[in-house]
Amino acid sequence: MKVRSVVVGTGSCIPARRVTNEDLRDREFFGPDGKRIEKPGAQILEQFESITGIRERRYAEDGQVTSDLATLAAREALDSSGIDPESLDVLIVAHNFGDVRHANRNSDLVPALAARVKAQLKIAAPRTAAFDLIFGCPGWLQGVIQCDAMIRAGDAKRAMVIGAETLSRVSDPHDRDSLIYADGAGAVILEARESEAPVGILGYAVRSDTLDHSTMLTMGPSYKNSVFLEAIFLKMEGRKLYRYALQNVAGAIAQALERAGVALADVNKVLIHQANGKMDEAILQALYDQAGTKPPAGVMPMTIGWLGNSSVATVPTLLDLLLKGRLDGHAVGPGDVLVFASVGAGMNINAVVYRVHGS
Repeated sequence: MKVRSVVVGTGSCIPARRVTNEDLRDREFFGPDGKRIEKPGAQILEQFESITGIRERRYAEDGQVTSDLATLAAREALDSSGIDPESLDVLIVAHNFGDVRHANRNSDLVPALAARVKAQLKIAAPRTAAFDLIFGCPGWLQGVIQCDAMIRAGDAKRAMVIGAETLSRVSDPHDRDSLIYADGAGAVILEARESEAPVGILGYAVRSDTLDHSTMLTMGPSYKNSVFLEAIFLKMEGRKLYRYALQNVAGAIAQALERAGVALADVNKVLIHQANGKMDEAILQALYDQAGTKPPAGVMPMTIGWLGNSSVATVPTLLDLLLKGRLDGHAVGPGDVLVFASVGAGMNINAVVYRVHGS
């Protein structure tokens, strides 16, 4: 019998605060050169929505920080799994900016967010190793890969991986690219199961292209140079990132499928990091073009239109909604094959192939 890593619980925290494009139409936007963009806000937002598919996004309440969202998602995952929190061997929180408070935009990283979440969950067991993982937007999926390796090596039997972020706190309100960013958290619990049948995590692929692409996502000052003089914000070379993703993500997915011994025709759902609606559609098309076929209808569920881009939280949130039947027109069952993929700062890409296990 082989040891497999299977999902036994999921949870998510979708903040209640909705921020629509209409809410942002009166903002002033500036370019990297510091010059004001003269187009009316309504026109900028209309173009933005047509490119990204984002109509609205979710922001955390002023009194919440990233570790709070992570804890809420973790509690929901524990409730759905029915396991004892003290039985967890590993607790990973993937993020990129730590706890950033509404009134003070500095990143607070000590102690680790995983330590804070473990404390909020009141897990007393010293053996529950709690640590953070920073890998850009693919951080949550990289945490899943890390835990799978630990489970297969016999170093863990149960692990929780959380992706949480409050990108609204590191977004330049005068940068059009920042309109994609949102807040949220998603969590999954993996458990070791003995099975001859290939279930759970079947294979994965990872790549980091730092030599030529590490500056596509960096931190920098506001584009409106008369405000936030001491603050730095997340900055993105959007067009270059788009091209990079189209050139490389589909290849990583194909590599993961090959390692898993699964044909693309057997994939039931593709869950891609919700960064840009059109980009995800183009990645999916590139994947199926490589196989000389067309994407099946409904193969790629999307949440970006109403949740925006919450970085490490997008894929686990998408998975939670999918498994709980909360995405209209989408459902999965035992034996279905899911593909997860993400791309982000680094630049990093990863992909995981997963077969849903039976009860």
